[in-house]
Amino acid sequence: MSSKQKIVDAILDLDEATALSVAEELLESGNDPVQILEMCREGMSKVGAKFEAGEFFLSEMIMAAEIFNQVMEMIRPQLMKSVTEKKGKIVIGTVEGDVHDIGKNIIIALLEAEGFEVIDLGVDVPSDRFVSAIKEYKPDIVGMSSLLTVALESTKETVKAIEAAGLRDKVKIIVG
Repeated sequence: MSSKQKIVDAILDLDEATALSVAEELLESGNDPVQILEMCREGMSKVGAKFEAGEFFLSEMIMAAEIFNQVMEMIRPQLMKSVTEKKGKIVIGTVEGDVHDIGKNIIIALLEAEGFEVIDLGVDVPSDRFVSAIKEYKPDIVGMSSLLTVALESTKETVKAIEAAGLRDKVKIIVG
């Protein structure tokens, strides 16, 4: 079995020890950290498909995301060395009323690997914090994450707050 398949299977099997040891072996043997990230992304994609099919519960999704995050922490220093130019700056956070960060953390890893500077505001972020972060960091893009439908209102309020502050034409907004 290839190392790629081992790490994908380890994430899918929620086997933290194997995922970490395979990632470490790959890193130490000189593999491109972006390729390791892609392997982990593939594993998470399969976890997401199992979740959508009702084969995985939220707890399994969270465990897989935690394994992904640990591998990311391991490869992040090498990943950052491989980035030669910054492609832009992104402020990202989970909107007020929502504390889920699985998707946000995965997208942060992918964006950093592609050369974006990412400012993570965390979870349950009020609209005024997004506005102040835009003023402080002057990002190209603002990312708002939410899992719960109840957070949809917070997302709308945050966009309105950005508009009211006169900043809407200065940033692109992505929501997911």
